[in-house]
Amino acid sequence: MSETCDVAHGKAPADPDVRTLVAVFASPVSRYLLKFARDLGYHVALFEPDAARATDVPDGIEADTTLPLLDASADVVVTDHHRLELGEVLKAALGQAPRWIGVLGNPRHPGPHVSALQGLGVAEADIARVHRPVGLNIGSRTPPEIAIATLAGLLADRNDRPGGFDF
Repeated sequence: MSETCDVAHGKAPADPDVRTLVAVFASPVSRYLLKFARDLGYHVALFEPDAARATDVPDGIEADTTLPLLDASADVVVTDHHRLELGEVLKAALGQAPRWIGVLGNPRHPGPHVSALQGLGVAEADIARVHRPVGLNIGSRTPPEIAIATLAGLLADRNDRPGGFDF
C-alpha cells in the first residue's frame, strides 16, 4: 500500500505541517467552515471582536475577541463583508504573516474591503493580497455550500492544484 493510500485509510498522518483556519466574524458560514475544516484536520479558530455576536459557534470552539497569531500556516477567511470592522480587521491580519487571506462576497459586486483598506492607508500591494471571491465556483448559495466551496479552494491551493479561486 502506498503512503497516499495509508493517509486515505487513516493509517498515516496527512500532513506534518497542519494549516490553521481562522474564520473572522461569527456567522452561519463560519459555523460550517470551522466544523468542516476541523474535520479536514485543520487547526481552527474563530475571531469575533464583538463577544456579544459570538452566538453561532460550533461545539468545542470558542470565539476569541483578539486576533490570533497569524503565521505562514494560517489561512484567514472573513465571513461577513458588511461588518464595520472589516477594514481594521484586514489591516491587522495583513500586518502579520498569514499564508492566505480572503473575504467572502459575490464576485459580481465590488469588494467593500478595497475602499475600507484604502481609507486606512493600506498599500495597494497589501490590498492585492486579499482574495475575493473565495472558494471554487460551484454555484454555492447556502452556508454549508459556501463553506465547502471555500475549503475546496483552500485545499486546491494548499495542494498546488488548479481548482483555485478563478471565476
